[in-house]
Amino acid sequence: MDSQRLILFFVFSFSVFLLLDAWQRDQRSEPAPTPQTTQKGEQPALPRPSEKLVASQAAKPPEGSAVLAPGQTIKVETDFLRAEISTQGGDLRRLELKRHRDTLEKSKNFELFQDQPDQVYVAQSGLLGNALPNHRTVFAARAGGYRLAEGAKIVELRLDAPEVNGIKVAKVYRFHRASYVVDVGYEIFNHSAAAIQPFAYFQLLRDSKPPAGDSAMLPTYTGAAVYTDKEKFQKVAFADIDKGKAPYPKNSNDGWIAILQHYFFSAWLPKNGTPREFYMRRLDGGLYAAGVIVPAGSIEPGKSTMLAVPLYAGPQEQDKLDKLAPGLDLTVDYGWLTIIAVPLFWVLAWINQWVGNWGIAIILLTVIIKLLFYPLSEASYRSMARMRVLAPRLQKIKEQYGDDRQRMQQAMMEIYKTEKINPLGGCLPIVVQIPVFIALYWVLLASVELRHAPFMLWIDDLASPDPWFILPIVMGATMIIQTKLNPEPPDPVQAKVMKIMPIAFSVFFFFFPAGLVLYWLVNNVLSIAQQWHINRVLERANLKPSSKA
Repeated sequence: MDSQRLILFFVFSFSVFLLLDAWQRDQRSEPAPTPQTTQKGEQPALPRPSEKLVASQAAKPPEGSAVLAPGQTIKVETDFLRAEISTQGGDLRRLELKRHRDTLEKSKNFELFQDQPDQVYVAQSGLLGNALPNHRTVFAARAGGYRLAEGAKIVELRLDAPEVNGIKVAKVYRFHRASYVVDVGYEIFNHSAAAIQPFAYFQLLRDSKPPAGDSAMLPTYTGAAVYTDKEKFQKVAFADIDKGKAPYPKNSNDGWIAILQHYFFSAWLPKNGTPREFYMRRLDGGLYAAGVIVPAGSIEPGKSTMLAVPLYAGPQEQDKLDKLAPGLDLTVDYGWLTIIAVPLFWVLAWINQWVGNWGIAIILLTVIIKLLFYPLSEASYRSMARMRVLAPRLQKIKEQYGDDRQRMQQAMMEIYKTEKINPLGGCLPIVVQIPVFIALYWVLLASVELRHAPFMLWIDDLASPDPWFILPIVMGATMIIQTKLNPEPPDPVQAKVMKIMPIAFSVFFFFFPAGLVLYWLVNNVLSIAQQWHINRVLERANLKPSSKA
């Protein structure tokens, strides 16, 4: 296998990798259609606790509909968030992230939660038990908006449910300064004559559509996920929920449940050490619910209790997630190369702290990776240089033996043996670097820190394709230079493929994030410099092949 075949092998392997990921994503994200029987204003049915959860104190929630009943909207604003909460169920219907821009319209803030005809993604919660308020209940709240005051750390919103059978309930939202965590809780006052033992459910309601602006060329995941200390992190695709046989832990004393999408996610984070039951299901109207049920405990007559579960709804910022809950950093999914991708990201982030520019950090990281692989690359390029010197003799052998491929191969192997050249000499360096490149591909694709991160000049978003296609074109030019430095394949078909490949590869990279194209471009430039240097060294050493054929 010569160097040209190795390059082809690399391109083919990476292309297959991308196509396979895209196919798997499509298979997971296209649920089977079901009849849509929801009527306007219809609300989800409540969950019911399982026997196991009731036995250990747990429960099951209501079902959902495609149309959420309207209610009065209460607005809350902090330094990080703008939220809209409906008095209908106390749902969190809209959540705007003030520090992140919209994917398509960068003049607007990014909206994670929204209740639109073509996109539904909301957070709901309620209590389970006789006449207790749930997400169908109409709450009362003080009119007007709520804003985090200067110097304050928390802004609180209280929603009061109608008192029924001597039970008074208030739903309480607490928003924090400089945080994407919202505490959602219930104050339960038992003025009845008997003890009660309610359960609370907290769920995320979403359709299966990928976020607006997601590229069909790049494989990203939109779906549910659950984590427990015993069974660790598990994705549960919407298609698996349709089948009703999604394999995920149902009961646990720890863990959280989430819905993920590219760069952002939301998750309910119950306190560890308390029993809980996770559930996921498809609802009418093409919606999906992923939630958790927790016990509120026994409340004696004349007593009260407070139950709250934090909701995280924001970006996948890797340096903060593991501090919120165990395993939460796994929502940044680098796939099967996580063991390589995580250190690459931390090195990239560390460099960025010093230079203050993610594009320059990518360039410096590329240089570091190139230096680490220099010994392997040098062996590969020396092998290519020697093959280049032997190219005329190999061509002569091809002409001499014509269609007798067996004798031609024997003659070529004799030359390799005489000149002490390993035709596979370029294989190991490229094979070793493929996992590193793919891991870096995932880092640049999945890291929200690079989203809308500017580089310089016309590159104002390293996570989006180059708007003018300049980087892919320049990268294609460097590939043409590389092919000129390599020995031309004796096979004419293979030679034509090598000439076409830079153009095809450039077009392929039109759809890739600019950060990844920048990495490949810098890597190509360094490879050209390295190979040119090695070629000059060998020329100065007067490398001459033996006269034996």
